[in-house]
Amino acid sequence: MFHLRSIRVETDTETAWVEAGATLGEVYYRIGEKSKIHGFPGGVCPTVGVGGHISGGGYGNMMRKYGLTVDNVVDAQMVDVQGRLLDRKSMGEDLFWAITGGGGASFGVVLAYKIKLVRVPEIVTVFRVRRTLEQNATDIVYNWQHVAPTIDNHLFLRLTLNVVNGTQNGRKTIRATFIALFLGDSKSLVSLLNEKFPQLGLKQSDCIETSWLRSVLFWTNINITTPVEILLDRQPQSPVNYLKRKSDYVQKPISKEGFEGIWKKMIELENIAFQFNPYGGRMAEIPSTATPFPHRRGNLWKVQYQTNWNQAGKEVADHNINLTRILHKYMTPFVSKNPRGAFFNYRDFDLGISHNDKNNYAEGRVYGEQYFKNNFNRLVQIKTKVDPHNFFRNEQNIPIMPYRKEQ
Repeated sequence: MFHLRSIRVETDTETAWVEAGATLGEVYYRIGEKSKIHGFPGGVCPTVGVGGHISGGGYGNMMRKYGLTVDNVVDAQMVDVQGRLLDRKSMGEDLFWAITGGGGASFGVVLAYKIKLVRVPEIVTVFRVRRTLEQNATDIVYNWQHVAPTIDNHLFLRLTLNVVNGTQNGRKTIRATFIALFLGDSKSLVSLLNEKFPQLGLKQSDCIETSWLRSVLFWTNINITTPVEILLDRQPQSPVNYLKRKSDYVQKPISKEGFEGIWKKMIELENIAFQFNPYGGRMAEIPSTATPFPHRRGNLWKVQYQTNWNQAGKEVADHNINLTRILHKYMTPFVSKNPRGAFFNYRDFDLGISHNDKNNYAEGRVYGEQYFKNNFNRLVQIKTKVDPHNFFRNEQNIPIMPYRKEQ
């Protein structure tokens, strides 16, 4: 699909047609070429491809203000199992619904999405503030969970947690990193956080005012003065060769004792990290059935479990993947239940895979209900209707309804 990468931005209608093989960086750059006051609430990794990102319900750091990518899609072009080229009108609302969060690859070949651009101020503010356990991180993190999902929708305040060397010789500690995008100026942001989140101790000197387009560089750890043309580079900047990701949703605040237990477990495992993405705002306003992506109201934040490594070999891989599984298991008391939620675009094969045989539905339901909750059955019905022989399949596709023998 990477040859299909044209991007047509129309600022007069505040929309853009984006082909599935384009990267997010290319999309943001082309929007920035045309307008200083428009953006798109997609992901913060500029080398991610548009097709999978959007079709699976991709998110970014404007989701508390504008929702997910799929909440801002108005049309699509796809080829169905019969080889027909369809748009929203000809495919019908059911199929359009399915490919805006249910994954395009189960239903056909999505060629392009028509996205709705969103308004951004000419000046936005970013910051990255780090605190260790010795700098009162437990109290700050405890308060973050009460603030980040409820504060002004213009602020997205991500929290990452990882294990670092402590100040005492040979001792490990936890470092909490707070990374922000605020759709406004730094003075307003400092005032807001001093009122709502004084524990963080944000200062004006922590903040950087920049354009929305350059904030993308900051969020992907590229020097903010770098020419924005780097967003057209389709090769990831990251030095990480191998990784494992898992996900969860937190629906009730975690106690300080709970966090202290988590710190202990992280230090024990060492090569493990968390990323907490706050919800609330627009995410709590959109109904869970509006798109296949169901994790809306009632979720405080999404957890991403991270393990990265650079050494090749099965033994090293198995060890690092297992670290992620151990921490995921440890977090069971703190996260959503019945079903335990998961984010489809992190594609976690630990949740189950489909062998696409007679057990297709039973196997698919295991991971499908974690990804899509009550929307899973509607996705199955649509899949069965548009692709009854399961031509479009992969390890975690939407299954077809089980065949029933004639009575």
